[in-house]
Amino acid sequence: MFGPHLTLDLYNCNKERLLDLDFIYKILDELPDFIDMHKITAPQLMVQEPNPSTFDKGGISGFVLIAESHISIHTFVAQEYVSIDIFSCKKFDMDKAINYLVDKFGAQKAEKHIIFRGKEFPKDLEKAKKIVLKTRSA
Repeated sequence: MFGPHLTLDLYNCNKERLLDLDFIYKILDELPDFIDMHKITAPQLMVQEPNPSTFDKGGISGFVLIAESHISIHTFVAQEYVSIDIFSCKKFDMDKAINYLVDKFGAQKAEKHIIFRGKEFPKDLEKAKKIVLKTRSA
Protein backbone atom coordinates (compact mmCIF):
# COMPACT_ATOMS: atom_id res chain seq x y z
CA MET A 1 0.00 0.00 0.00
CA PHE A 2 1.22 3.50 -0.82
CA GLY A 3 -0.51 5.22 2.11
CA PRO A 4 -3.62 6.65 3.74
CA HIS A 5 -5.60 9.59 2.40
CA LEU A 6 -7.80 11.25 5.01
CA THR A 7 -10.52 13.59 3.80
CA LEU A 8 -12.24 15.64 6.44
CA ASP A 9 -15.37 17.77 6.07
CA LEU A 10 -15.96 20.16 8.96
CA TYR A 11 -19.35 21.85 9.39
CA ASN A 12 -20.60 24.83 11.41
CA CYS A 13 -17.11 26.20 11.85
CA ASN A 14 -16.03 29.53 13.31
CA LYS A 15 -16.54 31.99 10.39
CA GLU A 16 -13.79 34.36 11.52
CA ARG A 17 -11.22 31.56 11.42
CA LEU A 18 -12.30 30.55 7.91
CA LEU A 19 -11.25 33.97 6.57
CA ASP A 20 -8.10 34.40 8.66
CA LEU A 21 -5.03 33.97 6.45
CA ASP A 22 -2.65 33.92 9.42
CA PHE A 23 -4.76 31.27 11.15
CA ILE A 24 -4.88 28.98 8.08
CA TYR A 25 -1.16 29.50 7.47
CA LYS A 26 -0.37 28.57 11.06
CA ILE A 27 -2.40 25.34 10.82
CA LEU A 28 -0.65 24.31 7.60
CA ASP A 29 2.69 25.25 9.15
CA GLU A 30 2.15 23.37 12.46
CA LEU A 31 0.12 20.32 11.44
CA PRO A 32 2.91 18.40 9.67
CA ASP A 33 5.13 18.42 12.77
CA PHE A 34 2.13 17.68 14.99
CA ILE A 35 1.43 14.43 13.09
CA ASP A 36 5.11 13.54 12.59
CA MET A 37 5.40 14.64 8.96
CA HIS A 38 8.07 16.80 7.33
CA LYS A 39 7.39 20.04 5.43
CA ILE A 40 9.31 20.54 2.21
CA THR A 41 7.73 23.89 1.34
CA ALA A 42 6.21 26.76 3.22
CA PRO A 43 2.40 26.80 3.19
CA GLN A 44 0.88 28.40 0.08
CA LEU A 45 -2.42 30.30 0.40
CA MET A 46 -4.87 31.92 -1.96
CA VAL A 47 -7.94 33.99 -1.14
CA GLN A 48 -11.02 33.03 -3.15
CA GLU A 49 -13.12 36.08 -3.88
CA PRO A 50 -16.90 35.59 -3.91
CA ASN A 51 -18.29 34.46 -7.27
CA PRO A 52 -21.87 35.72 -7.69
CA SER A 53 -22.65 33.16 -10.38
CA THR A 54 -21.88 30.15 -8.13
CA PHE A 55 -22.38 28.93 -4.59
CA ASP A 56 -18.85 30.10 -3.72
CA LYS A 57 -19.11 33.12 -1.44
CA GLY A 58 -15.38 33.30 -0.78
CA GLY A 59 -12.81 31.66 1.43
CA ILE A 60 -9.22 30.50 1.51
CA SER A 61 -7.49 27.63 -0.25
CA GLY A 62 -4.09 26.49 0.89
CA PHE A 63 -1.69 23.60 0.88
CA VAL A 64 1.67 22.50 2.16
CA LEU A 65 3.86 19.93 0.47
CA ILE A 66 5.28 17.39 2.85
CA ALA A 67 7.94 14.76 2.21
CA GLU A 68 5.17 12.22 2.69
CA SER A 69 2.81 13.94 0.16
CA HIS A 70 0.53 16.95 0.95
CA ILE A 71 -2.04 18.63 3.20
CA SER A 72 -4.70 20.93 1.74
CA ILE A 73 -7.41 23.14 3.21
CA HIS A 74 -10.35 24.85 1.44
CA THR A 75 -12.67 27.11 3.43
CA PHE A 76 -16.18 28.22 2.45
CA VAL A 77 -17.14 31.07 4.75
CA ALA A 78 -20.85 31.51 3.93
CA GLN A 79 -21.43 27.80 4.50
CA GLU A 80 -19.25 27.70 7.64
CA TYR A 81 -17.50 24.72 6.05
CA VAL A 82 -13.92 23.55 5.56
CA SER A 83 -12.62 20.68 3.44
CA ILE A 84 -9.25 19.16 4.41
CA ASP A 85 -7.10 16.46 2.81
CA ILE A 86 -4.10 14.76 4.36
CA PHE A 87 -2.40 12.36 1.98
CA SER A 88 0.67 10.48 3.14
CA CYS A 89 2.90 7.62 2.05
CA LYS A 90 3.15 6.54 5.69
CA LYS A 91 0.67 5.85 8.44
CA PHE A 92 -0.12 8.69 10.82
CA ASP A 93 -2.35 9.22 13.84
CA MET A 94 -5.58 10.21 12.09
CA ASP A 95 -7.52 10.71 15.32
CA LYS A 96 -4.87 13.14 16.55
CA ALA A 97 -5.11 15.10 13.29
CA ILE A 98 -8.93 15.09 13.32
CA ASN A 99 -9.17 16.23 16.95
CA TYR A 100 -6.65 19.02 16.30
CA LEU A 101 -8.53 20.29 13.24
CA VAL A 102 -12.02 20.04 14.76
CA ASP A 103 -10.79 22.01 17.77
CA LYS A 104 -8.93 24.64 15.75
CA PHE A 105 -11.89 25.36 13.44
CA GLY A 106 -14.50 25.10 16.21
CA ALA A 107 -16.41 22.58 14.09
CA GLN A 108 -19.75 21.31 15.38
CA LYS A 109 -19.73 18.30 13.06
CA ALA A 110 -16.98 16.30 11.36
CA GLU A 111 -17.28 13.81 8.55
CA LYS A 112 -14.20 11.73 7.76
CA HIS A 113 -13.35 9.42 4.90
CA ILE A 114 -10.25 7.28 4.69
CA ILE A 115 -8.92 5.87 1.46
CA PHE A 116 -5.96 3.52 1.41
CA ARG A 117 -4.21 4.56 -1.80
CA GLY A 118 -2.07 2.37 -3.99
CA LYS A 119 -3.01 -0.96 -2.50
CA GLU A 120 -0.69 -2.69 -4.97
CA PHE A 121 2.06 -0.05 -4.84
CA PRO A 122 5.31 -1.91 -4.20
CA LYS A 123 7.30 -0.15 -1.48
CA ASP A 124 9.60 -3.14 -1.18
CA LEU A 125 12.39 -2.68 -3.76
CA GLU A 126 12.78 -6.41 -4.38
CA LYS A 127 9.05 -6.75 -5.06
CA ALA A 128 9.19 -3.72 -7.35
CA LYS A 129 12.16 -5.19 -9.22
CA LYS A 130 10.30 -8.49 -9.75
CA ILE A 131 7.21 -6.64 -11.05
CA VAL A 132 9.28 -4.54 -13.46
CA LEU A 133 11.23 -7.56 -14.73
CA LYS A 134 8.01 -9.52 -15.16
CA THR A 135 6.42 -6.76 -17.27
CA ARG A 136 9.57 -6.33 -19.40
CA SER A 137 9.93 -10.00 -20.19
CA ALA A 138 6.34 -10.34 -21.38
